[in-house]
Order: sequence, then C-alpha cells, then structure tokens
Amino acid sequence: MVVSAQIHLGYIQKGKVIILWNILSITVGGIFAISLGLLTSVYVATLHENDLWFSNIKEVEREISFRTECGLYYSYYKQMIQAASIQQGLHGLVYDNKTESVRTINILERMNVYQEVFLSILYRILPIQQYLEPVYFYIYTLFGLQAVYVIALYVTSWLLSGTWLSGLLAACWYITNRVDTTRVEFTIPLRENWALPFFAVQIAAITYLLRTHLQPVQERLTLTAVFIATFLFSLTWQFNQFMMLIQALALFILDCLDMLPTAKVTWLYIIQISGLLLVCVLQFFNSMILGSLLISFNVSVLIARTIQKNLKKGGLLNRLGKLILHVLLVLCLTLLINKFIKKILNLESDEHIFKFLKAKFGFGATRDFDANLYLCEEAFGLLPLNTFSRLSSTLLFYAYGFVLFLLTVAAVIVAFRNLSGSNQVQLKEKMEEYTVTLKPDAAYSLVHTVLFGCLALSTMRMKYLWTSHMCVFASFGLCSTEVWKLILKCLHLYTSQRVIKYSIPIITLLYISFKFWPGIMDELSELREFYDPDTVELMNWIKSNTPNTAVFAGSMQLLAGVKLCTGRTLTNHPHYEDKNLRERTKQIYQIYAKRSPSDVYGILRSFGTDYVILEDSICYERRHSRGCRLRDLLDVANGHIMDGLGENEPDLKPSLYPRFCEEIKKNLPSYTMHFTRVFQNKTFHVYKLAKHK
Repeated sequence: MVVSAQIHLGYIQKGKVIILWNILSITVGGIFAISLGLLTSVYVATLHENDLWFSNIKEVEREISFRTECGLYYSYYKQMIQAASIQQGLHGLVYDNKTESVRTINILERMNVYQEVFLSILYRILPIQQYLEPVYFYIYTLFGLQAVYVIALYVTSWLLSGTWLSGLLAACWYITNRVDTTRVEFTIPLRENWALPFFAVQIAAITYLLRTHLQPVQERLTLTAVFIATFLFSLTWQFNQFMMLIQALALFILDCLDMLPTAKVTWLYIIQISGLLLVCVLQFFNSMILGSLLISFNVSVLIARTIQKNLKKGGLLNRLGKLILHVLLVLCLTLLINKFIKKILNLESDEHIFKFLKAKFGFGATRDFDANLYLCEEAFGLLPLNTFSRLSSTLLFYAYGFVLFLLTVAAVIVAFRNLSGSNQVQLKEKMEEYTVTLKPDAAYSLVHTVLFGCLALSTMRMKYLWTSHMCVFASFGLCSTEVWKLILKCLHLYTSQRVIKYSIPIITLLYISFKFWPGIMDELSELREFYDPDTVELMNWIKSNTPNTAVFAGSMQLLAGVKLCTGRTLTNHPHYEDKNLRERTKQIYQIYAKRSPSDVYGILRSFGTDYVILEDSICYERRHSRGCRLRDLLDVANGHIMDGLGENEPDLKPSLYPRFCEEIKKNLPSYTMHFTRVFQNKTFHVYKLAKHK
C-alpha cells in the first residue's frame, strides 16, 4: 500500500511538472511570436522611412510614392477622411462620378476598399487627429498587419511540429528572405498586403482544425475563426476566389485520397462559399463573385458527393475507377454550373483572365490587347531562377526541398495504402515498425505548398503566397519528430530524434543570425530620399491651373496618382476588372498608336476629356523588348506593323498615319486645331482639348 501510494504520488508530481513545463513553453513561445511580429513591423516601417525619408517629404510626394493602383486605393481613404461626414463619404463612394468620366459607378461594388472605409471611419471617431496624420494611421495599420502575418506563420509552424522552435525558425526565414516574402514596404496599399495576413491566420486555424481528438467546443471555435479569417481575406482582395479555389483543390485531392476527415472538409467548403457570398452581399451583389469558379466547384463537389455515396469503399481498382468518375463528374458539373451562372448574369468581367491564361500556357497566340498587356508584364511571367539562389543563401530552399521530398514520398505511400485498403491487412501488424504515417494537418500543408508552388512558378506576382508558406513548411519539417523518425528508420539508426529535432534548427538559426544580421543592420542604416521632381511639378500644375471639374486622360498608372493628388476626374484607372473599363482604356491608349488627330480627338471627347497627358517613357519606351512595348501592342491590335527591325505578321499593314504621341509635338495645323499644349517638362506633355461644337 505504501509503495502504491508513493507511485501514485510520483505520477501526480510528474503530471504537475509536465503541466508547468507546458505552460512555461507556451509562455516563452508566445513571447517570441509576439516579439518577432512586432520586430517585423518596425523593420519594414523603418525601411520605408529610410528609403523615402517619408517623414520629411511634402504631402504630394508622399502621395506620389503610392504608385499605380496603390494610389487609387489610398485616394478613397483620403476621400472618406476629407468628406464633410461619414454618410457623405459613403454616398460619394456608392455614387462616384470622378473615377470614370461620364459614368457613375459604385466603388464599394467594383473594388475591394472596405478596409479603407473602415480605417477612415476609425480615424474620424478616435481622438488621434491631433497626434497622428491620416497617412501615418494608414501605413502603420498595414505595417501592424505584418505582425499578425508573422505571428500566424509562427503559430502554424508551431502547431505542425509541436515546438515553438519551429515557429522561431519560420519567422526568421520570413524576415531574412524579405525580398521574396513581402513587398509591403514599397507597395503599402496593395490589396495583397491587406489580405495575406488574414490568409495566414486562416491557414493556422485550418491547421488546428485538422488535429485529431478536438473537443466539440474547440472545433466550433476553430470553425468560427476559419470563417472570420476567410471572410476578411475575401473582403480585402479581388483575387481571393482564385486563391481559395487552389485551397479547395487541395482539400478535394486530400479528401479523395482519404487523408482528411470528410466532415471537416465539408465544413471548409461551406465556409468558403458562405464567406464569399457574404462579401458578395457587401459588394452590392458583385456578379464577378457569383460567377466565380470557386462557388461552382464547391457546389459541384457537394453535389457529386451525394450522388456517389460509396466513394471510399472497395479495393484499389474499384476505388480508382470511382475516383476517376468522381473527378470527371465534379469537373463537368463545375463547368456547367459556372457557364449557367455567367449566362444568366451576362458576366464577362473576368474574361481577360482566361484569355491571359490561355495564351500564357500555349493554347494559341492572341492579338487581344488586354491579354498581351498582362503577358508582357514581368510580374505575370515565370518565376526568375535567381529567386532560388536568394532562397538558397538562407538555407531555406535546401531545407524546403529536403522536407518536400520526404513528405511527398510519405504521402504517396499513405495514399496508396488508403486506396488499396492495405491498412486493414494483417501484414500491417507484422510490419508496424515500418508503417509510414502522415497527420492530416501535415498532409494539408504538403498539398497546399505544392499547389501554390506551381502557381508561383507560373506567375511571379503570386510567389508571395508560396514563399511565406515555404518558411512554415521547411521549419516544420526540420523540427518534426515524424520526419526524423522516418529518416532514422530508413537509415537503421537509433539516435535520439529529440537531439536532431532541436540541434539542426538551432544550428540553422545560428547560421542565419551570423550571416544576415550585419546585412540587416547595414540595410537599416542606409538612407535615401524620394525624388521625382517631374511628377511633383505635374501634380502641382494640375492643382493650380485646372478647374476641379476637369477630366484627364492618360496612362492608367499615372491617372491613379492624378486622382489621389489633385482630385480631378479620370477617364480610366488601373483597376482592370471591368469589361467596359478595359475597352475604354484601349480606346484612350490610342494616343500612343498610329491614328489621325481627328480620330484621337473624337475618342477623347467621347469620354468627356478636357486634358490629355502624354508620357515620353511610354511613347519612346525601351523597358520592354519589341513586341511588348505598349505601342507595339496597340499597333498589332489595330492591324498595323510595328516599329523597328524585326518580323511582323503577314496580314499587318502600314498605318496611314504617324504615331500620335510623336507627331503632336510638331505643332502641325491638323493637330493644333484640336490640341493645345499647356504644360511640359522632361517627362510629361499636357494638351488641352479644343471645345468644338
């Protein structure tokens, strides 16, 4: 009895020690997570300040630094701040007639700017106006979201591996690979900078959800967290549906291979649909959301599953046959449902994306102006090879490749065993020590990184979705007991997995610290200053010398800045997700084509244009090679031969007119009767249009 009592007391004391150790570990890990998140925010904020000397430049220079579409999005925040009341600000967005001339549009329907609306309202109601300028409130919020991003990556890696050391390594890799994991410090208002932190939170919540033996309360709370993160991600980025479609494909693959619990996958499908539909309601029933492939695919999967109830029963060949039929059924239903929705809604908003994809992957050349505009941009090209050399310098790519190979092999073995039903065979009992296992959360992480890796390889702009998760996946693998257990079994070694599990990540962290800390310090001490005098001069001239109601035509990128800095009305802008706007932009861009002055004048006046801005950097562009210059895209779309030496398609013909942007500078009577130059500097030429009856 005494011995039994002593043993029982020993168990209690041991249990208390384990509980105290777990509390201490969670506390230390949590402190590191929050600290690294905050350090990342301070780091990118300091880089932004040092690069532009943001605190000392003029307001117009600060606004010009939000280039292209970034300036357009920030202009709505500024508009809400300057409105007489919140109600008037919202009315100005819902009935906007300054973003597209001679047309009233609903900004809240067309663009994902609820974050600007929310932030502007928050700024107006909080007592901070005396202490913090609106622009700082905006950029500090974005930099603060980077802290959320890093903490979410840290937690995901921690959940996968079971140790916060993995999260520490993931966060350090994210920071040292900043060039390839984020661009927030110089494209602050970009939609993805708002959205990706919420996407990372969603992945962390899904990782926790896929754990086994969750209590019902834990499961409900986690599903709520997944829904909120999915909703916020969808609300803040117009490309959310394409990212979540890839996520849905990952869930579909794993569910078919019986590597995830079907009930949880079903909930995730429903959450994706409901989150997107809620965003659709907030965006005044935006038809592009209703016609998304994601909704069609998820609905198709749920329908197909009810039709094929015995999908996961039978032998290997039987199950493979059922799976093939299931995949074909889902694909056919997806296409039919999507085509039906688009037919009813008369939806053509996303046709340019499919034209671009068709041309990109070699399904025929195209002369479509919109598709070629994307194809010729470096951001939409293949991922450059030098990306891998940068990622390798921090050991990230080597670790990632190592873990990816091991877990892929494990996944293939587990998938084969699940499909063949060999896990029920008595042979398994005899070979228990050689059995390969792959937890549901690790399986999801594997397929997620593979699919998003394929997306990044094909489209450089999407690499930020992959590289951040690459940090999580590689660090989890290096700190995973299962991974090292598998390796040691294969090598017939009996070294303690715990020793390797902790020693390799610590050595990697020490290497990263010694190699990259001096470079980070040098980067933080490097000071530059914003310098764009020609654009500043142009914006100041517009504000001082044109009426508030003036309508400006020009390039999409420049006009976003014109709206932000001057508040003037635009003919077109960089938010390219509307068919009418794309056609309008192509017409406005005839200022860089070979067209007669009367044709160009007629086009510009049809959109109510008062002033047109011509840019030498576009008219005489050298950044792109022949065939990808804007003037070349216009010439081909118009059926004209391109300038310069090189081949042309045989059916292209010489234009009857010289290039408008070049010829207008000669002040010939045929041009001066329609256009009068009112401003010029080394970069820009502004012409006022005559008011003919």
